[in-house]
Amino acid sequence: MLSSIKGGLIVSCQALENEPLHNPYIMSRMAYAAYLGGAVGIRANSKIDIETIKEELQLPVIGIVKRDYDDSDVFITATQQEINELLASGCEMIALDSTIRSRPHGETIEQLIAHVRSVSPTTQLMADISTVEEAILAQTLGFDCVSTTLYGYTAQTSGLKLYENDFEFLKEVISSVDIPIIAEGNVITPEMFKRCLQLGAYSAVVGGAITRPMEITKRFVAMIDSY
Repeated sequence: MLSSIKGGLIVSCQALENEPLHNPYIMSRMAYAAYLGGAVGIRANSKIDIETIKEELQLPVIGIVKRDYDDSDVFITATQQEINELLASGCEMIALDSTIRSRPHGETIEQLIAHVRSVSPTTQLMADISTVEEAILAQTLGFDCVSTTLYGYTAQTSGLKLYENDFEFLKEVISSVDIPIIAEGNVITPEMFKRCLQLGAYSAVVGGAITRPMEITKRFVAMIDSY
């Protein structure tokens, strides 16, 4: 998968249960629209969405399962249960929370990596990280690539934006590890996407700016009181 996404745009096609587009068929059509627009890959949430997208088009898919647990803040592909669902979905790559936070049920990231490598050696692994230290650890653990997905979304990085100070965090991650770095998180304009590639990102994931019309509408409406 990595060879096919280099230098290109990955579109995240996700809708949570409380969002109006939460439907596998709708996500498959969203993915097809992204494909027609030139996307080289899709990031999708849940086994059923991935399977439906796979029926619609041939683009490689980064699979995740978002699920909340009472005993952990980790929710992106948190346990072996989610890993198994994704292995059955046919996705080419699995992304999982690779922060230093404790995982549900006492499972460890090392156990999850070993499970994937044992069951499906050809499935590539993406580390969703929030700090430079986590990116370095991900490389040490044998991940195929790192994504900046969780920068700004952990207690340690809450409120921070990837694009701040000309993508300073992205630059730090790229200079700290040798495996491919995927820019993700608040890449909301074509100019930002271009800048990520200029700085050395292997590719970039764009989601909300393309596939979440409710959030896009909110940004426009928010301007009503500011003119």
